[in-house]
Amino acid sequence: MYKNIGLFLAAALFTLTANAQSSLQTGSWNANLHREDGKKIVFNLAIEKENGKTRLYVVNEPEKMLVDDVRQVKDSLFINMPLFESSFKLKIISKDSLAGTWIKKGSLKTNEMPFTASSRVPYRFAPVKGDAQTQVEGKWKVDFQREGKTSPAIGNFKQTGNKVSGSILTPSGDYRFLSGIVTGDQLWISTFDGVYAMVFNATVSKDSLTNGKLYSGNSAVQSWSAKKDENATLQANTSLRLKDGEDGTLNFSFKDLNGNQVSILDEKYKNKVVIIQILGSWCPNCIDETAYLTEYYDKNKDRGVEVIGLAYEYTTDPERTNYSLGKLVKRFKVKYPILVAPVALSDPKKTEKTLPQLTEISVFPSTIILDKSGKVSSITSDFYGPGTGEYYTKYTNEFEQKINKLLEAK
Repeated sequence: MYKNIGLFLAAALFTLTANAQSSLQTGSWNANLHREDGKKIVFNLAIEKENGKTRLYVVNEPEKMLVDDVRQVKDSLFINMPLFESSFKLKIISKDSLAGTWIKKGSLKTNEMPFTASSRVPYRFAPVKGDAQTQVEGKWKVDFQREGKTSPAIGNFKQTGNKVSGSILTPSGDYRFLSGIVTGDQLWISTFDGVYAMVFNATVSKDSLTNGKLYSGNSAVQSWSAKKDENATLQANTSLRLKDGEDGTLNFSFKDLNGNQVSILDEKYKNKVVIIQILGSWCPNCIDETAYLTEYYDKNKDRGVEVIGLAYEYTTDPERTNYSLGKLVKRFKVKYPILVAPVALSDPKKTEKTLPQLTEISVFPSTIILDKSGKVSSITSDFYGPGTGEYYTKYTNEFEQKINKLLEAK
């Protein structure tokens, strides 16, 4: 998300200079990314005073993401998002107005979008049609349409008054924390986390969402619709598995972020249950899984559990890769090793070159669990993050039960 990384010098905490503290209004800010078609990706910022310091948050209720790398030069702000290759170059227009550019680095090019924010408009979406005429709380069977094809998903929402929060789940992940309103018969929800920049709009009736549009990034638009269905389900993605004829043993050795060679055959992993996390620093759902696995590992490492992260990045440039993954490690205080696959994410033979015992890796994150004998016990690609509510709880409960059984096995 950020270009010219050298401009964004690390700060231990987000603490603006005295001049900026006095010039920027505290409270909720309405933030907008301006698309090529004139539509806006809307989200909230919060500027708060805490213990005499000014802090900046990106808000997708209930998530408040602390942004702790901000530098001021005269009337300019350089904001480096805490995760991903994402940043802002902004000008302080007045104490209640900012304008500038959001910069997101991708695999092949760097994308930029105009950005504005104002504290004079504290809400996320204006209730232009008044109070909500109906409720969207509950589960929805969602269909996304693109080029004549339909992709299934599940919407899981909570609603209080006209305020809505929740997420949308797909077979390969979720859209994290979505937040917005129902005004009249219109649903408006959005998210921004440094990679995801999305707005969902639809017309609401008692048991259907119609005329739906998903606006993503600078120009992408996708149609969608939904039917109320408390029994909605998704078929799990099972494309990643052991190849036919494989005995379930993996054999890999890659370098960690410090340049140390780490092998699955190292003594450290013998007679232990090993969780192999397939991830990328560019992947929002991988961020949520890393947060969960870090906490899980810290609590369970003395029980005979180990975790290894294996990252597939946009590039094989070690400086760029270590920078992106280093932000992830720092943010969550990751204590298990994260290894770097020596192939680019776009390499069509990335799996064959790194984990040749498996079919193609197509979903991030994916999780491989080895039993105490070193054999593959399970492979899954069905992680859902905390924005999905009960789905996250279900996933973590089943994951921990699975590990407990493997630990108890003789």
